[in-house]
Order: sequence, then C-alpha cells, then structure tokens
Amino acid sequence: MNLLHSKIIGDSDKNIIIVHGFLGMGDNWKSHANKIAESGFKVHLIDLRNHGKSFWTNEFSFDLMVQDIYEYISHHNISNFYMIGHSMGGNVTMLFAKNYPELLKKIIIVDIVPKAYKPHHDYILESLKSLDFKIIKSRNDADSQLSKLISDERVRQFLLKNLYWKDQDTLGLKINLDILYDFKNKLSLILKEDFSFNNPTLLIHGENSDYVNESDYELMNSFFKNLEIIKVPSAAHWVHADNPKFFLEKTINFLN
Repeated sequence: MNLLHSKIIGDSDKNIIIVHGFLGMGDNWKSHANKIAESGFKVHLIDLRNHGKSFWTNEFSFDLMVQDIYEYISHHNISNFYMIGHSMGGNVTMLFAKNYPELLKKIIIVDIVPKAYKPHHDYILESLKSLDFKIIKSRNDADSQLSKLISDERVRQFLLKNLYWKDQDTLGLKINLDILYDFKNKLSLILKEDFSFNNPTLLIHGENSDYVNESDYELMNSFFKNLEIIKVPSAAHWVHADNPKFFLEKTINFLN
C-alpha cells in the first residue's frame, strides 16, 4: 500500500490534517502548522499523491485523494479529527466529509466552493513544462526561465518550491507534471443535492478572491448545515499567506 508522505508537528490527541492545493505541498503550511500545534493540536501536513514527497501514480482523482487520506488516518489510528483544505485541498476535504462524516469533528474550507470553475491553470502548467533541466543548473536559472512566461514573482516562488535535486547535477520537479497537466480541466467538485454535513464547518475566503463570492453562500449552506463564513480582509485566493495573522486567529478560534 502506498502511504502519503507527511510532516507531523505537535503532540496532542487532537489531530488535524491540512490538505494543500494544486501544485502545492504540505510544507507550504509549515509556519501555520507550528502556530496551530502551539494551541494544542497534532498537525499532519500531508503531500497528496503526485505532489511533494508522496508517491507518483498515473491515476489521479478527487475520489483517490480522499481514499489516500482514509488509508493514512487508518494507518495512524486517527478518528474524530479536524481537517483544513485550501483550494483543491478544500474540494478533497468536502468530498471526505461526504464519504466519511463520522470520522470528522470540524472542517475548514479555504477559498473554494463546490461549483464549476473555468479552467485557468493552463499557462502555469505550460510554463512548468517549458523548463529545460538540461540547461537549468540553479533555482535562479529556473526563475529566470519562468519569468519569461509568469510575471508574478509570488506565483513563481510558490511553483519553485517544487524544485529538487534528482542527483548532484540535475534539478527536477517534485510534482508529477504530466498527470497533473491531464487533470487541469477536472479541478472543480460538484456535489449532489442529497448530501449534507452536520458538523461545524468554516468557510474562510478572501474578500478579493476570484474563487468565492457572497452569491456562493447559499450553495454552501445547502450542503453544510452548521456553517460559519468569514471573509478575510486584504486577501485574495491565498488567504493564509495574504493575511496570515487574521487567518490564524479565526482558524484557531474555530478549532477550539
């Protein structure tokens, strides 16, 4: 059995699993995990399949990612736990809540709702595919190549966290780029009308985000019957990075 790679922070019988977004990894959440652990939790920063240090496979879907997390918690004897999911990780968290509601205490969905989104990752994936590791010999080389296609330095820095040394002379990417490229038009989660989750749920989203707006609240309320919604000021899609202090305060208050 393939088990997801994780970094575990804190020592508590209150377990929380954080699920990163598309092209990300658990490590993106390390500074937040430290703070959450300090408030009395054991935080599991997982890498989803085909991401980070987890296994690669030709199969990739929301159902499989949910099953991977189920196998992870079974292996670690975890039940009655908390979950935070950002973006694609929020979709995984909502689907986990649908499939295994009895295992969850509370969930936090970060800047995503279960609706159809227009595909918009093409240019990022094309940019990553254009990286020529025969001539790239440093992070700066990779950044220089990416900057011709992606002007936003913050997006580049996020993507470049995926760089690693395959051997002492060759850089590569931790993500399974070909498989994720094929998934780029399947990133939306549509929930069926017969689903409802009754445990405490927080939707936390950026006031400047393109992903969530107030017209989506009704949809979320139809599925999540014990829902709190917080709009984060001065934040877009990467809520936790745009306004970390506000985000952490609201997150820890909700968890406790």
